[in-house]
Amino acid sequence: MSRSIGFIGLGAMGTGMALNLLRAGFELHIWNRSASKMDTLLEEGAIPAANPSELANSSEISIVCVSDTPDVESVVLGRDGIIHGVQPGSLVIDTSTISPKATRSISARLKESDVHMLDAPISGGPEGAAKGTLSIMVGGDTDQVRRAMPVLEVMGDNITHVGNSGDGQLVKLVNQILVVGNALAMSEALLFAQAAGLDLNKTLEAISNGAAGSWMLSMRGPQIVERDWRPGFTIDLQQKDLRLALMAADELGVPVQITSIAFHYYRVLQEQGLGSEGNHALIKAFERLTNIVVGAHL
Repeated sequence: MSRSIGFIGLGAMGTGMALNLLRAGFELHIWNRSASKMDTLLEEGAIPAANPSELANSSEISIVCVSDTPDVESVVLGRDGIIHGVQPGSLVIDTSTISPKATRSISARLKESDVHMLDAPISGGPEGAAKGTLSIMVGGDTDQVRRAMPVLEVMGDNITHVGNSGDGQLVKLVNQILVVGNALAMSEALLFAQAAGLDLNKTLEAISNGAAGSWMLSMRGPQIVERDWRPGFTIDLQQKDLRLALMAADELGVPVQITSIAFHYYRVLQEQGLGSEGNHALIKAFERLTNIVVGAHL
């Protein structure tokens, strides 16, 4: 396989995604703001770039996986950004979760240089990134989605072209609204089970495959019971996404009360210094309200 891919952003999600691309046979050029995070990929045969511009110059497709809107704007449009080195006709795929408006603006800027862009935010946690089983919500031109599909299929197993530029980001916000709704419900349910004196592991076993089941319950419920707060997705990053959802909902005139409640609970946890814990640590806000600790008997 000869297609040259560039990958920017080797965090908890990006490392697994990039490794899968390497192992699938793609020539992979990489760049990360913290150079030490490139070491694992370099050992596997990736090619380092000095900056995003150099990376894009060597890549038919450049993939971005960073934290927030300003980060994407910086690596794509900023000094030494992709736009300064990319070849006409190339494709940029942004897998970050950022502002839909900003996505459309960045796409328009790239189009002026005859460069295509897809917004393709991802869901499935580091586990899905490592296994290549991410859900990917793609916005952009149909022909470019078709062009990108052999690359996307290495990183995910549920890839949906949802619409035009920016629509991938909007669908990701729908995803995040559901994620925190599930997290709130899971927190209330496990607190109830703890207060009732139930065996939490047996409770999870009984309910996880029925109508109440969800990815959040199956993946993060056992972590709560074990008091394991290692993040698949941190509270700080969850809050970034919820800000985007709340802003978009305000622009659309849509009430998102459950999302707003989750946002304020997470803010309390951030103020207590817990922003680096997993988003399932939301239950700690409920524990502080009730003086009940879930999983305390283990």
